[in-house]
Amino acid sequence: MVRLEIKKKVILLYTAALLVIGLALFLPAGTLDYWQAWVYMAILFVPMLFVGLYFLKNDPEFLERRFKLKEKEAKQDLIQKVGIPIFIIGFLLPGLDHRFGWSNTPFGFVFAADVIVFLGYALIFLVFRENSYAGRTVRVEKGQKVISTGPYSVIRHPMYFGTIFLYLATPIALGSYVAVLPFLLLVPILVFRILNEEEVLRRELPGYKEYCKKVRYRLIPFVW
Repeated sequence: MVRLEIKKKVILLYTAALLVIGLALFLPAGTLDYWQAWVYMAILFVPMLFVGLYFLKNDPEFLERRFKLKEKEAKQDLIQKVGIPIFIIGFLLPGLDHRFGWSNTPFGFVFAADVIVFLGYALIFLVFRENSYAGRTVRVEKGQKVISTGPYSVIRHPMYFGTIFLYLATPIALGSYVAVLPFLLLVPILVFRILNEEEVLRRELPGYKEYCKKVRYRLIPFVW
């Protein structure tokens, strides 16, 4: 029964995400003749479907944790409120760009960005598989342990590393230079999220302080 409820939630959220992103791209474009958007959505949502099926079979509890959207931390709630409008603007601009022809992005740039989007999502999947407690919100769950294997042996926040590359490649994958700025603004937002998340983990997750001494870099090896 629990697995059936999770399956229903997965189908609902997947369908909602598909519709929202599709509308955000094609309505501003004023046309369905927007091949960059079709390719982008395929690269994003086809792997997402298989990832959802994988976790339904192997780790449905992980999906249940991903359904928790309300932040417990006040700082994280503020970060979310600031980030969501920027995220929305970032996905509306490429369609407008396509409609009015503001950018002339070469095919090679779009192709390379699509590859980066795919690789970014692939890394995020590896993180999910390594860490069953990689939720959408910042919180420490009962029974949660420090993960120091796989990508976590290199940097402390590999999911955000993959997310940043996915975000930064998205506007170019959609053929828009204009949309680069709002997606760039998401980077400092993620940095603030990481700093607050580490405060919470140091305070509430046993062994995290020791892990930070072992793995020095948060996001980019040898840099930060």
